[in-house]
Amino acid sequence: MGTPEFVLDLRALIGSRPIPLVGVTAVVFQGDRVLVGRRADNGAWQCISGIVDPGEEPADAARRECAEEAGVVIRATRLAGVRQLPRVTYGNGDRVDYLDLVFRCEWVSGAPHPADGELTEVGWRDLDDLAEIDPAHRDKIAVARDADGPAAFAGGT
Repeated sequence: MGTPEFVLDLRALIGSRPIPLVGVTAVVFQGDRVLVGRRADNGAWQCISGIVDPGEEPADAARRECAEEAGVVIRATRLAGVRQLPRVTYGNGDRVDYLDLVFRCEWVSGAPHPADGELTEVGWRDLDDLAEIDPAHRDKIAVARDADGPAAFAGGT
């Protein structure tokens, strides 16, 4: 799945100026393993992530992204982290400010596989074998590991 239609519509109106978008990261656990995929665009290993559609509940977006990208059914069990990511500038000049909502999720069913072309590989990794995972996503896994912990966030006083 490529750029969502609503983002393309916005881009037609505002060009490459920065737009704020809400993103979700699904940190999906199956026992002592976590679901990761290798991105088709840059080769990075990371958790399943994507953009929340207008009017969509964020936990529903996490479930949708896991089904679309990795072919698995998951259950979001808690909000694990909230963070404003550094501004992203894409190769075409488009700029985006993502508010990332990290959900701790549990695997329900399905064999992980690259379902829509956004990932070239998908699979389970032992929690003690995360060296290849993008460092920012290792941090997301860390905040999601505790099943009952509070949501982590930056800022505030």
